[in-house]
Amino acid sequence: MNFQDLDHSLGKLQTRKKNATKIAPFVALAILFTLIPIYYPSMHPKKLSQVLSSSSLVPLPDSNSQRQSNNSSSSSSTTQQINMTKSDDHVSVAPQEARIINSTDEKCDLFSGEWVENQEAPYYTNMTCFTIQEHQNCMKYGRPDTDFLKWKWKPDGCELPIFDAHQFLELVRGKSLAFVGDSVARNHMQSLICLLSKVVYPIDVSNSTDQENRRWEYRDYNFNMSIFWAPYLVKANKTEPNNIYQPFNLYLDEPDESWNTKIQDFDYVIISSGHWFSRPTMFYLNHTLVGCLFCSQPNVTQMTAFFSYQKAFHTAFQTINSLKNYKGVTFLRTFAPSHFEDGVWDKGGDCVRTAPFKRNEKVLDDYSLEFYKIQLQELTIAQKQGKMRNLKFRLFDATQAMFLRADGHPSKYGRWPKPNVTFSNDCVHWCLPGPIDVWNDFLLELMKREESHR
Repeated sequence: MNFQDLDHSLGKLQTRKKNATKIAPFVALAILFTLIPIYYPSMHPKKLSQVLSSSSLVPLPDSNSQRQSNNSSSSSSTTQQINMTKSDDHVSVAPQEARIINSTDEKCDLFSGEWVENQEAPYYTNMTCFTIQEHQNCMKYGRPDTDFLKWKWKPDGCELPIFDAHQFLELVRGKSLAFVGDSVARNHMQSLICLLSKVVYPIDVSNSTDQENRRWEYRDYNFNMSIFWAPYLVKANKTEPNNIYQPFNLYLDEPDESWNTKIQDFDYVIISSGHWFSRPTMFYLNHTLVGCLFCSQPNVTQMTAFFSYQKAFHTAFQTINSLKNYKGVTFLRTFAPSHFEDGVWDKGGDCVRTAPFKRNEKVLDDYSLEFYKIQLQELTIAQKQGKMRNLKFRLFDATQAMFLRADGHPSKYGRWPKPNVTFSNDCVHWCLPGPIDVWNDFLLELMKREESHR
């Protein structure tokens, strides 16, 4: 509600009857002492967790909240099962335990919803943020439309607050955040830095000059964030060291030491991966070649990307559960699908849409759905194992929002065109600013929930 002027409201209590003037002060005081605790709750001392909880999602007055509450209560008995529902041709897939773990206090599932217009966006530009990489700098390279920036995610039955940089920095004061994954994980981290740049720029304290492993510090807040390059999450190396187009060797039961030896002291870890698993790869278990994907060796069993994807996430989560000193919160950021149309990535496929799909226009299917289901299944297993040590594994579902955003990729606007040179269009990464910024709306809300539960 908007309460403009309490004095003005109280002033209207004047009475036209002369004999009422004596009781008017008592009426005013009664109203005053009634309204102040309601409209100005900050006058009462509160814990940080209460403040964060009160500024969280605000349920809307409709029947969805009650329906979701009932569903939440009845679903706890089927924790390992994958739940697939279809409403208005919108596919929702999630293990019940993973859903419940993000809805301890809130009746609203913030990952189920649709995109609605938001004329206030964007909240930074390519001129105000220095961490935008060239291939995501769509405005610099001439993308002609800007309507794709004017949207926000609207969960069913509630409102998701727009990212608040001040609130985020206060929430993470004295803490640390790690991103583990591929270039889309880096895309996410760069979006977060851009949104925080409205308040402060970080200091780059990286030990290397490449973009793959970076560390940033916000010294005024004693907060730091890092990105650990691990596109397969498990140990991987090239079959030919100088040729990335030849198959990679994947050791599916061995974690990638670039991250598993370094995350123990982090308060939050966001783990993700996906697109690299469609490349030619050789699969090893217990140091033995067991199969491959898109390989030419005649005596090697051809397998699917789903096999390696499941094994990799299982090993990654098992590794986190085995870290003796790790006590942080692990978020699984689910697969963000690509949107190549009229061809695959190297055969002319492109993404030229200028607005999001409506939820009844697009259905999650094919390999994106399988990757998504694998992630959720492995998350459920990790959550059960983590309970033995009170480790927290949380669902950060980017899939349902992002598979509707075919309009948010760079396409050809990540470089200047060159005469007689054909480049592949980028329908994997996300323009900055762009739809990926909503991931930090999600992140802040998830962190607020964690703090309110402490």
